[in-house]
Amino acid sequence: MPALDQRIVHNLLLKALPAEAFDLLAADAQRVELPLRHVLVESDQPNEHVCFVESGLASMVATNAEDEAVEVGHIGYEGMAGLHVVLKTNTTPNRTFMQAAGSGLLVSVETFGRVLAAFPAVNDLFLQYMHCCDIQLAQSALANGRYNMHERLARWLLMCHDRLNGNDLPLTHEFLALMLGVRRSGVTNELHVIEGMRAIRSTRANVKVLDRERLEEIAAGSYGIPEREYERLIGLPIRRSARA
Repeated sequence: MPALDQRIVHNLLLKALPAEAFDLLAADAQRVELPLRHVLVESDQPNEHVCFVESGLASMVATNAEDEAVEVGHIGYEGMAGLHVVLKTNTTPNRTFMQAAGSGLLVSVETFGRVLAAFPAVNDLFLQYMHCCDIQLAQSALANGRYNMHERLARWLLMCHDRLNGNDLPLTHEFLALMLGVRRSGVTNELHVIEGMRAIRSTRANVKVLDRERLEEIAAGSYGIPEREYERLIGLPIRRSARA
């Protein structure tokens, strides 16, 4: 694979690295395609690589003993799959897989660990990213307890829109139900509500954002805090302009 150029990588964490640290990671990086449903982190199994997502959308899912699942985190070009290794644990009960196909850069856990040890500022950066993920999870819990279903759905659509190119979001009703922790029929009803507000157009496996500004109004205060925290700490924006 040709040498990676930090100026043209899409992943925001890689862009934020000091040049010397990036070069060490890039020397071990492998560019891969990430098809739909591809597993990046399997529950309770050590992973050999971390994955810096360049495009597409990964979903971190928590599952209980009855095999019921709900999404607990989004990972796009702003993030990395396998973040638990930063905390020196080699497994996690959560599972991460691709919900929208894309591409990424694999770096061995061994190389990643060496870079964290050699560059304290890089270790701090990934701890700050972990903090942003914690804030995303906390805001999801707040949204689940204090916001209506269509407001919560608008929030997730905005988060997907931030991480995917264009206005067409290749999201199935099954995935949206996983995000919200509800039945598929409930998702269909709420999509119709937001369609009626002229913010989106929904088909079987696609949601087209027609008016992002309107979608932000529908999401109300449920959206925006994790995005602002990421920009404050990492120094690069995730959030799209409403007029983009």
